[in-house]
Amino acid sequence: MSKNVVENMTPKEIVEYLDRYVIGQGNAKRVIAIALRNRWRRMQLDETMAQEVTPKNILMIGSTGVGKTEIARRLAKMMSLPFVKVEASKYTEVGFVGRDVESMIRDLAMESLALVKKEEAENNKEKIEAYVENKIIEKLLPPLPKGASEEKLADYDRAFAKKQEQFAKGELDHLKIEIDVAEMSFDIASSPNVPPDVAEVQESIIKVIGGMNKKKKKEVSVKDAKKILASEAARELLNEEELKAKALERARSGGIIFIDEIDKIAVSANSSSRQDPSKEGVQRDLLPIVEGSSVKTKIGQLDTDHILFIAAGAFHLSKPSDLIPELQGRFPLRVELDSLDKEALYRILTEPANSLINQYKALLGVEGVEVEFSEEALRALAEYSALANEKTEDIGARRLHTVMERLLEDLSFEADSKSGQKVEIAKELVDEKLGSLVESEDSTRYIL
Repeated sequence: MSKNVVENMTPKEIVEYLDRYVIGQGNAKRVIAIALRNRWRRMQLDETMAQEVTPKNILMIGSTGVGKTEIARRLAKMMSLPFVKVEASKYTEVGFVGRDVESMIRDLAMESLALVKKEEAENNKEKIEAYVENKIIEKLLPPLPKGASEEKLADYDRAFAKKQEQFAKGELDHLKIEIDVAEMSFDIASSPNVPPDVAEVQESIIKVIGGMNKKKKKEVSVKDAKKILASEAARELLNEEELKAKALERARSGGIIFIDEIDKIAVSANSSSRQDPSKEGVQRDLLPIVEGSSVKTKIGQLDTDHILFIAAGAFHLSKPSDLIPELQGRFPLRVELDSLDKEALYRILTEPANSLINQYKALLGVEGVEVEFSEEALRALAEYSALANEKTEDIGARRLHTVMERLLEDLSFEADSKSGQKVEIAKELVDEKLGSLVESEDSTRYIL
């Protein structure tokens, strides 16, 4: 699917795409689809009006494992948008030891840069491959000195063409060559808790002493040299400053930040520590980021005015109104996600493009074991998962992973000895493996 087609997708088409990966949760899909379509609409407006239109941030309310993160992640991936998922509970108020909330914007900037670099490398794939090919063949077949006779030059061209054929077929991969490899220096900027100012100082010092450009000779196989030289080619052929400018614009106009566990920083009215300085402090620090501010990142100043923020939480012990009023007002769209019943769990097992059943079939297929599940077995799996969720903590679709692992534990362990066999998973096996565990609340709590 081309980038233009993806950007122009209507809300209906976005929901149809999400239906292939996430079961149910129609309201949440509609809200996010409209939010993304509104971004495209904003881009069609004149500049003055576009600046006034800000994204309508979303608050998703629902238990763990019902698809909150998956909906946002799938959309960001499909639309090639910078996407960062963070946990609100990991942040601390300014002045305390820990991660400050601005680090999420710095993370988004670096995610955007990685995305743009990957796209540009793909667009320049032929140039990069030609660069790598020439470098490697020149190591195996050093160029002739100036003044070589025409006969020798013709022989060299024939030998070079022969090497190119062998290179394309992978026949040279086992050979060893010596290449210049950039020495790795410790990048303090990669640490999430380091302010950009400190990172800039480190970068300047390294440039002065030449630490960033030092290279050393290293003998590697042609196969490994392809990867090393591809990175070098990307640095040589792509303009770093242009990449940074594109990445900043992509993050500014298309970035999505998913703030999970927002309920963990809400202070319940029933809480004995109503004025919890840490929780309320994080909310107040978060406010200017969500409202719109300018944050210094490694690739430049990033304005947060048009970044889409999606907050999510279970809100078991608190409610959205326990957040400070200013922050509540910055998440005008509220959507409640449904808990998953046994029918939804059955559909999750069987319907998505890369469903859990298909994943396990593929994994065991690597060992040469063909696994088939009867309809009754799949229904029983969904029923036991729903029952386990009722008896203990409701962890949604994640319960399916637990019951599947329990069910297939013996088969996975002995798969190498069953190569070439077809194994039928019947309801009786599901009952045998899971029935007694689900019936006992203690067993369910500790094993499932």
